[in-house]
Amino acid sequence: MLAAVAASGYRINELARNLRTAESRLLLTMAPDFGNPFYAPIVRGIDIVARQNGYYMLLCDTGVELSRERSYFDLLRGRRVDGAICLDPAAVQKALAEEASRLPWVACCEFDPDAGVPYVGIDNHAAARDAVRYLIGKGHRRIALINSGQGYLYGCARLSGYLDALNEAGIDAESAGQIELDSLDYEAGGQAAVRLISSDAKRPSAIFAVSDTLAIGVMNGLRGAGLRVPHDVAVVGFDDFAVAAHVDLPLTTVSQPMQLLGETATGLLLKRLRDPRAEGLGVILPHRLIERRSA
Repeated sequence: MLAAVAASGYRINELARNLRTAESRLLLTMAPDFGNPFYAPIVRGIDIVARQNGYYMLLCDTGVELSRERSYFDLLRGRRVDGAICLDPAAVQKALAEEASRLPWVACCEFDPDAGVPYVGIDNHAAARDAVRYLIGKGHRRIALINSGQGYLYGCARLSGYLDALNEAGIDAESAGQIELDSLDYEAGGQAAVRLISSDAKRPSAIFAVSDTLAIGVMNGLRGAGLRVPHDVAVVGFDDFAVAAHVDLPLTTVSQPMQLLGETATGLLLKRLRDPRAEGLGVILPHRLIERRSA
């Protein structure tokens, strides 16, 4: 019988089967910016675990727009996808949680532990504190911060970790300057670096940037201004995406287990799909500081 079916060239009608089982076998991944290399290994981790469990991934760029997020969640409400993983800012997630708390979705990287939604991320406060402590241990006292804005919970947590490390060392947090940006791209980092070294305040001896894209932009901006990294200004980034180790001056940075973040988020989502009544789970993964030549 099976041989006859194979010889006929018959293929299973996946759509008809999914209609009978009320499953799409699709998992939705919502990311705010495909241009940011931070998301690539996370998406890879999501896809690996999804495929291992018989699912396919549908990837959507939300552009951090609530209306687009809601339209994607309509796919979940209409059962055209089985579950979702959201990497968007917590402010967007909060708005979604209020109207979609019963839907099967997981917060990844950006999360609010009080939202009642399963989540996975790192301890951003501790990671930023470790990065600044490292610079202090190198003798730096004027450590500037370039942050991505406090619309992101990770931005708030990294700012808090930065300030705590300075306070522990008895360093005035205003001694070197802080810049909040609306962008995480290279150009924004370069422009921020020029602002820091051009201000009336004393030039920082080190800069902590909350993403590798910003940090690499910072190094380019400093070089363009005739300063040497790390001799004149040390630079530390955050994320450790692939390019960080291979730029002209390899970047000292905080490493997040990005692929593992995606794999863990998918595991949490699949667990929720198996048992919709399961309590929301939170998973905090370890970070580590990678010392290279920029600091």
